[in-house]
Amino acid sequence: MKQVQDHYFHKAKKAGYPARSVYKLEEAQQKFKLLKAGDRVLDLGCQPGSWSLYAARVIGPRGLVVGVDLNPGPIQVRGGAPFHFVLGDITKETVQTRVRSICPLYDAIVSDMAPRTTGNRWADQQHSLRLARTVLEIAETLLRPGGNFYCKVFEGEDFKELVEEARLRFAKARVFKPKSSRSESREVFLLGQGFQG
Repeated sequence: MKQVQDHYFHKAKKAGYPARSVYKLEEAQQKFKLLKAGDRVLDLGCQPGSWSLYAARVIGPRGLVVGVDLNPGPIQVRGGAPFHFVLGDITKETVQTRVRSICPLYDAIVSDMAPRTTGNRWADQQHSLRLARTVLEIAETLLRPGGNFYCKVFEGEDFKELVEEARLRFAKARVFKPKSSRSESREVFLLGQGFQG
């Protein structure tokens, strides 16, 4: 395990987060102010819960966090915003209906979802791209005008097209690579601010 991995892993455990991935959201929050007090946040691919815990703390008790994941398991959100967990596949209409019944529109949609990797670099990137595009489509129905978007994707072929699609939907769209992402990883985050519908 690399030293940087050790650093973020231990830092997360010490701060009470179940995974080091929390710092990928924290860095974006510190730089771009994606989340505000009282926001309603939809966290896609929320297990094991680091992003939901962090978002709940940032937005505070007047806010709301709804987490969706294919994998069951307890997520203990202590303090901050109320948290609701929805077990299921967010690409399914039934799951989207359940999410909408909790809150019809969200101020921010964040996604750390990744496909099950096969080891084939091209295939994994294409699966990731498809997943990110699906999250962008979901945002069209669940994100309020002016809302923010933050989604993991593996960089590669056809990636620029996805960025252009985001630029058509948001006042600002950019690609962000957090310091806490491993340098050799193709993982980047697509960031959209000011959803235009």
